[in-house]
Amino acid sequence: MCSRAEHRHSRSLERSYRDPKQEQEEGMGFCFSPASRSVSMLSNTSVLLVLLLSCTFFASTESYDPLDPNGNITIRWDVMSWTPDGYVAVVTIFNFQQYRHIQAPGWSLGWTWAKKEVIWTMLGGQATEQGDCSRYKGNVPHCCKKNPTVVDLLPGTPYNQQIANCCKGGVISSWLQDPANAASAFQLSVGASGTTNKTVRLPKNFTLKAPGPGYTCGPAKIVKPTKFPTADKRRFTQAQMTWNVTCAYSQFLAQKTPTCCVSLSSFYNDTVVSCPTCACGCQNNATQPGSCVEPNSPYLASVVSNAGTNSPLVQCTSHMCPIRVHWHVKLNYKEYWRVKITITNFNYNMNYSQWNLVVQHPNFDNLTQSFSFNYKPLTPYAAINDTAMLYGIKFYNDLLMEDGPSGNVQSELLFRKDASTFTFDKGWAFPRRIYFNGDNCVMPPPDAYPSLPNASIRWGVSRFSIAVILLVLLLHLGLF
Repeated sequence: MCSRAEHRHSRSLERSYRDPKQEQEEGMGFCFSPASRSVSMLSNTSVLLVLLLSCTFFASTESYDPLDPNGNITIRWDVMSWTPDGYVAVVTIFNFQQYRHIQAPGWSLGWTWAKKEVIWTMLGGQATEQGDCSRYKGNVPHCCKKNPTVVDLLPGTPYNQQIANCCKGGVISSWLQDPANAASAFQLSVGASGTTNKTVRLPKNFTLKAPGPGYTCGPAKIVKPTKFPTADKRRFTQAQMTWNVTCAYSQFLAQKTPTCCVSLSSFYNDTVVSCPTCACGCQNNATQPGSCVEPNSPYLASVVSNAGTNSPLVQCTSHMCPIRVHWHVKLNYKEYWRVKITITNFNYNMNYSQWNLVVQHPNFDNLTQSFSFNYKPLTPYAAINDTAMLYGIKFYNDLLMEDGPSGNVQSELLFRKDASTFTFDKGWAFPRRIYFNGDNCVMPPPDAYPSLPNASIRWGVSRFSIAVILLVLLLHLGLF
């Protein structure tokens, strides 16, 4: 039943959509003039504009990660001392993401100078281009570009060109996997910039590639100067000036197509659910030769050697994904059940160092043992422990080799059964979501999951069998 107020509202809506002549004939006193119609059209236009703007705002939330809501990369710029025409600063890149790391060929950081600044010298990093330094006749700066791009130095750099946390080839570990290596730093001497807190202008338009365009960076913001403890930790020094830049990750910005997929199987069903067809793309060698390589091709070695190191060169498969994660429900014990996970690399061009896998499953609060992967729980919702981070053991299987006989890693997980929640029915034993190196993997559709043998069919057959047995008994007893 509608309330009186709702009824009056619905009546008013009816009147607003009726013909003006009809309104006048019924003596209701409503007349739509041309001006009112224009106002109505303007109102409709405003509504459409608001809807479009709201869609834009909602699209921007794609960088939010519900499994790592506070994860980001923070760039801290510490002005350590002043020089006659500028300052010396240490720039540190902190990876505060729980499971997303920066892999080879590493990060590159760019920005736009606010004035006509130049970089005189650098330690621990280098600008990719020097730019036009023709106005300098004596000492030539390291970089004169208005929008420089800086990269990390490689391992093995001479000590007199290094600073702390530099020279890793741009590779930065995730915060949860290896916090000791979750930062990278370089030092630069800036000229023509101002020599006090009042005259220095903050750089603008920061960009971070890691190594692709996966991050969006906000504006630089002045914060409290960083404090540094001395070796004995009895005294603190501090930066002259500090500003921070925060960068957030978006998978859609980093990669328009998925990079991994998931296949499933179980001991109680002969069906192997493969990765969805064209999960990461489709074979199109007819229009784009070289989009994938057949594993038994006689020209495989020459194709791989001539391919670019940064572009994926994958084996021809139905799913066309560089990475496949296979989840197999292996064994069922009285109080435990067992899963085997296999990660296969179909990319001929890529070794995945310090890889990690994030898996959502409701039974991770009862994980008993991981046999050859490291395990750490992710608890973004504190009380709920249903998300695990799995990664390789150092010097054993932390490197996932390129496609080939050694291009896979595998482990088994042992779960304890919880009688109140445990079941194999309706796909419960399979993961809800899987990420590889921070990218969401394509899952098979739920209706394709391996199912338990159909109990209803067995029950129908058993009733028929019982009826036949009863009939035979009755005939034998002579009752028919």
